[in-house]
Amino acid sequence: MCVKYTIVLVLFGLLALTGSARADEIDDTLPTVEADLGASREGSRTDDELLKREEEAIKIDGLNVAQVKELRDKAEKFAFQAEVNRMMKLIINSLYRNKDIFLRELISNASDALDKIRLLSLTDKSVLSATEELSIRIKADKDNHILHITDTGIGMTKADLVNNLGTIAKSGTAEFLSKLASGENNAEASDLIGQFGVGFYSAFLVADRVVVTTKNNDDKQYIWESDSNQYSIVEDPRGPTLKRGTQISLHLKEEAWDFLEIDTIRNLVQKYSQFINFNIYLWSSKTEQVEEPIDEDEEVPAEEKKEEDEEGAVEEEKEEKEPKTKKVEKTTWDWELLNDAKPIWTRKPSEVDEKEYEDFYKSLTKDTSPPLAKIHFVAEGEVTFKSILYIPKVQPSESFNKYGTRTDNIKLFVRRVFITDDFQDMMPNYLNFIRGIVDSDDLPLNVSRETLQQHKLIKVIKKKLIRKALDMMKKMDKEDYKKFWAEYSTNLKLGVIEDSSNRSRLAKLLMFRSSSSKGEFVSLAEYVERMKEKQQAIYYIAGGSLDEVETSPFVERLIKKGYEVLYLTEAVDEYCIGALPEFEGKKFQNVAKEGVVLDDESAEKQEALKAKFEPLTKWLSDEALKDHILKAEVGDRLTSTPCALVASKYGWTANMQRIITAQTHSKTNDVQRDYYLSQKKTLEINPRHPLIKELLKRVEDNPSDPVAKDSALMMFRTATLRSGYMLKDTLDFAKSIEAMMKQTLGISPEEQIEEEEEEEVEGTKEEIEEDAEEDESKSEDHDEL
Repeated sequence: MCVKYTIVLVLFGLLALTGSARADEIDDTLPTVEADLGASREGSRTDDELLKREEEAIKIDGLNVAQVKELRDKAEKFAFQAEVNRMMKLIINSLYRNKDIFLRELISNASDALDKIRLLSLTDKSVLSATEELSIRIKADKDNHILHITDTGIGMTKADLVNNLGTIAKSGTAEFLSKLASGENNAEASDLIGQFGVGFYSAFLVADRVVVTTKNNDDKQYIWESDSNQYSIVEDPRGPTLKRGTQISLHLKEEAWDFLEIDTIRNLVQKYSQFINFNIYLWSSKTEQVEEPIDEDEEVPAEEKKEEDEEGAVEEEKEEKEPKTKKVEKTTWDWELLNDAKPIWTRKPSEVDEKEYEDFYKSLTKDTSPPLAKIHFVAEGEVTFKSILYIPKVQPSESFNKYGTRTDNIKLFVRRVFITDDFQDMMPNYLNFIRGIVDSDDLPLNVSRETLQQHKLIKVIKKKLIRKALDMMKKMDKEDYKKFWAEYSTNLKLGVIEDSSNRSRLAKLLMFRSSSSKGEFVSLAEYVERMKEKQQAIYYIAGGSLDEVETSPFVERLIKKGYEVLYLTEAVDEYCIGALPEFEGKKFQNVAKEGVVLDDESAEKQEALKAKFEPLTKWLSDEALKDHILKAEVGDRLTSTPCALVASKYGWTANMQRIITAQTHSKTNDVQRDYYLSQKKTLEINPRHPLIKELLKRVEDNPSDPVAKDSALMMFRTATLRSGYMLKDTLDFAKSIEAMMKQTLGISPEEQIEEEEEEEVEGTKEEIEEDAEEDESKSEDHDEL
């Protein structure tokens, strides 16, 4: 049995050797595999490739590969806390939609470290003995694909490295992760706003390896290194090269190499961290033209040199010529300051001058003009925040094309670090022109953007921002407010319609032209102050132009009696006033609608006029115009006009009908719109006008008088046009006007239009046909030729 087993083993050995030899032969005959095939895959690397990749990955300034490998062997290996492992998997794989927040987080951490050392230095100056500089420096190493972020902050001890970078801070993140793992709020996981709780770990969004070099005053300099699976800590053999602080070196993934571009880094810092208290520097280059001396041998041609030798004696007597130069382009590298704009909102308003406010506005908005107005305040109470709000001088022309869409005009900061400007509801639509910042320490950050937007503190902030914005407008001087009104009047009118909670505040900001203002704008408060003693309502009329409302029949008697009438000439005006129930106890009255009552005429006198003209009003309502009007009545608002069409209290005026019918997005068969458009109006007659008196006389004499009926119909049509409405039967109206013109010019109604004379054609029909046939035969002969 043993002999058989031995034989079997020998046979297997021979087979193995034979297979190996065959494999060598095959390797020699097959074509060579490309050197880089699968180089990025761990399972397919050769030993040489793997070694080369490791050499590239573990470069540390001042140490060669052998020293780094030795360091790694000596380093203490640690496993991440369970929550950290779970969190980093989420971060790397799915948590953040926006990868560029990593730089914001690392700069925020650096700022916190600088704040700590600055606070310690207030009581102990010796903590700054290693270096007094307090700054953050960013350097991109494109050759090795490494991004360095260095600060001179407090640094970390070895214990700090274990505690701070190996465990999760108690910031609510662990609780969030447990909810996430249990399947709650999965939709929110893709768009976290609160990256402060997991700030450092966001580095793994863009890096597959992170090296942290740090020096604390109370400990030696250490190197922390991790590939997101585990981490190691080792004492830095180079000694305290940092003096004090921390350097984070990110070995970027290939898809994140764009973050090594100088412009990308500059833009990210200016977007998220431009208001950090400490200077942020970027190692960047600039190309400039410099003067360089020209070599004489290179400059002077041979012929000129010969001439110079001949005149050598003369040249010796002359003064030496200045060396000639040429312009060449030279690239220089230096540290560029990125955050020269300072967070002026953190200071008291009394400590900030106008130039600083203007410069801050320009840096915030990229506007070249100074703002029209500003307000700087600190809000306290349920939520504390600081804010500066600005009103630009000019509103962009496309503002109302984008009305109601998301804007980025209000920027939300937390501890001077930009969080987001992507809020749908930080300001209402009508105030979307307001630019500014809000900085609050009270907002929860480890929640999704949608959750934060609905958070009660955001709603409180919004409420206070609106109040402060309206206060800013209220406190503007008269000339500035005129400029503001010229740009933003439509916004405030829309605010009256949309914002019921601030309607009374907005009403105080409204201005309109009036019959007494001589083309100037007046506020509602000024109108009320000038009202007549017994006047109960604020009178207004709406129309398409100032000329239209000034000549409207509805304002004739009001102006004659000394009443002031507001002129509403913009499309939104009538909607705006319609949304205001009253102002300072005075209701609004559209003079083109029923309900206008003048107190200068006794009720008895008005009743007497109604009784006198009752035959006419009844005849107009029941017979002559029964298909055209709701009713006819005697009114007291007309002076020189015989009659006018008056809308009902809740009906549409002519101006409103014009606006509604002009809307391009209206429904084809809109029942409500068609109902209001087809509503009959009240015909209000002027009992003092001679046409009305004559018509009354004719009706009393003969109610069937055809002239009276034709006159009544013509008066209705002219009243329709004069009141601003559109005629339905324009063709019939035109014929009536032509008939009146004939009568005026003495032309008989039976006279016919002259018939057009027909042109006579020479020759008979037979002759014409013969000529046509002859032409045709000639044409055929020509074709044969």
